Amino acid sequence: MRIIGGKLKGLRLNPPSKLPVRPTTDLAKEALFNILFNQLDFEKIRVLDLFSGTGNISIEFASRGVPDICSVDRDFGCYNYLKSLVKQYELPAIKPLKADVFKFIESETEKYDLIFADPPYDLPQINIIAANIFEHKLLKPEGYLIIEHPSMKKLDNHPNYVEQRKYGSSSFSFFKEMHTENED
Repeated sequence: MRIIGGKLKGLRLNPPSKLPVRPTTDLAKEALFNILFNQLDFEKIRVLDLFSGTGNISIEFASRGVPDICSVDRDFGCYNYLKSLVKQYELPAIKPLKADVFKFIESETEKYDLIFADPPYDLPQINIIAANIFEHKLLKPEGYLIIEHPSMKKLDNHPNYVEQRKYGSSSFSFFKEMHTENED
């Protein structure tokens, strides 16, 4: 697992083997960041990384200049590993948070330009992540939600669903916050 862009490009991450994670592959991550780089100004966005695991995605965003990243994972080992990387590589943009993602979504009051969720593939609630995020209004106008999930799983039954991009056995489903002129 390596950082593929920005100031930490080439950095290899070697998380402890006992962490309960399935990191995003370098191929899928590179494709994802190519898409995002053309749509977002990384130096001006606020990112929420749900089920952050090793912090691989959060570090990739920080490496590329994102100034504000909240990384949420309930596993103590993942939380501590990311905290150690934040300190070691001086990444003050990343704020690790040890919390249950679903409880966090219910109580969070901040809004984000981009929310990335990489839940465990066997998590029964994958289908409700998008609904919870839109119900609690966590995206800024024109904000994006991206959920990584097994390619055989379809998440296209939500009104904010935009598209699915497939990379082998993993896919990213994109959702967009859409606002009309007469909304408050």
